[in-house]
Amino acid sequence: MARKKPLVVVTRKLPDKIETRMRELFDARLNVDDVPMTQAQLAEAMATADVLVPAICDRIDSTVIEAAGPNLKLIANFGNGVDHIDVAAANARGIAITNTPGVLTEDTADMTMALILAVPRRLTEGAALITSDDGTWPGWSPMWMLGHRIWGKRLGIIGMGRIGQAVARRARAFGLQIHYHNRRPLPAHIEEELEATYWDSLDQMLARMDILSINCPHTPATFHLLSARRLKLVRPDAYIVNTARGEVIDEHALIRMIENGELAGAGLDVFEREPAVSPKLLKLARAGKVVLLPHMGSATVEARIDTGEKVIVNIKAFMDGHRPPDRVLPAML
Repeated sequence: MARKKPLVVVTRKLPDKIETRMRELFDARLNVDDVPMTQAQLAEAMATADVLVPAICDRIDSTVIEAAGPNLKLIANFGNGVDHIDVAAANARGIAITNTPGVLTEDTADMTMALILAVPRRLTEGAALITSDDGTWPGWSPMWMLGHRIWGKRLGIIGMGRIGQAVARRARAFGLQIHYHNRRPLPAHIEEELEATYWDSLDQMLARMDILSINCPHTPATFHLLSARRLKLVRPDAYIVNTARGEVIDEHALIRMIENGELAGAGLDVFEREPAVSPKLLKLARAGKVVLLPHMGSATVEARIDTGEKVIVNIKAFMDGHRPPDRVLPAML
């Protein structure tokens, strides 16, 4: 007799290729309409499933985890970040957590580099002007739409993991000088390859950079890592780019400093209270002071398929009695 397939509940629409494979391997309940689950629906899914496959938009807190039924043994996250999951609470209930590291690295680094270019060179502001209906472009002139050169500038990368290193490789090709702050220095051979300068003091690095790129995960230790106090250390002609998590920056302080001319601008793909975006940020975007994107740093077809394939590998390994390759433990956070 064939073994019963595990019940796998998927909270959001995934690529057809991934959903088809999940239906082949598991008793997969799919969200074909892609309507976000409520907390009550998440709790109901947790009560019946063997495996839950959530995404960053799902808040898997201790209340939801308490609703887990006896069969739920794995939360196989669709994505790398697990800050939306109470990992400690899950671990206490004997529920394993997996994520999907590595698959978003190049795409997120591409988007980071795009924002590093877009903000100083006023790309979105120029694109809006050229497509407007009011005829505001009078034609080229020497002083029209002046931005700032990035070649030769100092880039400070906060978080030098996979994505930070991928950003550094791209930035070097654009002539930027690479600096970084991390919990610990990179191995010497990687520092040499990237021609990167390590700063053990984040405060000291912030005061000396032309552009700052946030590439660290959101954890309790990095919440408001760029606090109001630290933002005041940043030079008024510097730019900040964030493709990591909105919670790493004190968004109110960032807005206030840009409004007051204490920072040159910012490029943000993530927000502290997303999907809500501060009206003040929208106003700054219309004024050309910030570039805002709707959390699309990893939004490529290839990344979504690769992520889904990692989820399947983790579920299959776990159900076959093996340690899943991408197990997340509280001590890792």
